[in-house]
Parts: sequence; structure tokens; C-alpha cells
Amino acid sequence: MQIQFRECDFFNLWIWIQFSTVPSSMEQQYIDEILNSWFFLGKLGGFNAENLQVQDTGLEISYMHYDDSQADDTLVSLMHNMSPVEYEGLWARCWFDLGTSDALALDVLINALQQFSKDYVEIEQVIVGGENEDWPTPDHAQADFVGGEYN
Repeated sequence: MQIQFRECDFFNLWIWIQFSTVPSSMEQQYIDEILNSWFFLGKLGGFNAENLQVQDTGLEISYMHYDDSQADDTLVSLMHNMSPVEYEGLWARCWFDLGTSDALALDVLINALQQFSKDYVEIEQVIVGGENEDWPTPDHAQADFVGGEYN
């Protein structure tokens, strides 16, 4: 699976996924769930690189002390909005307002999509940011967003 980054604006970010074959409705549901789950974790502040206490401790975490106050001392890192996932032929796309979430969020999504591509549905490439010339993006002010109320 090839990963490509184009112009990235965390408040206005399209993620494009190209499959090897046209995805079935079941395969589309899998992608929908991956992106919805990722967004929901982001909406809850899960991608806060300032508070990686377990990661920073290393491999031996038995009986580690977790400092609850450290999380309170970090900046809020919340995703704000997402559009419904759209499909056209070999492509899927979804718009996100990643808000103040950290770039760690993109690493987590890419890791999940790489494993998904190996185990379930082959993905040719993922493009983060920019636009696809063959599939124009709508005006964001008029898009049907999910994230405000998380429909």
C-alpha cells in the first residue's frame, strides 16, 4: 500500500483511499467503521501526543505510576468534524476537520489501513490531503457533516 501526502490542512483534510478492485458493500462498511472509529477516538481526545505516558515508559509497564494530573496539564487535542465516507469506482474519500489533534492520529490511521489491506481488502494507495482531479470536492460549508452531533 502506497502512502502519499499532498497539501495538508488539519482543519480541512481529505483522505483518499484507492482499492485494487471496486469494494463491495460489506467492504465499504469495514472502511466506514475504521474511519468512524478513528474519528470518534479523535473526538474524545485520544490522539494527544503530549500525554503518552505508557509509550514513554517503555516495555516494562508493570506497576508503573500513571500521573492523572499530567493529562490535565496538556493542551486539548480534539477532532471536530467529518463528512460521510463517499465511494466512486475504485476510490473512497472522506473529509475531516482534525482540529487540534496531533499528527499521531494520522500514523494510527495509516497503521490500521495497512493491516486492513493485508488482512481484508487490498488498498493500492492512501492519499492524505489535496484533491483528486477526477473527483472534485464539494464546498465544505455545504457538506453534510457527521462530527458535530456524531450521527
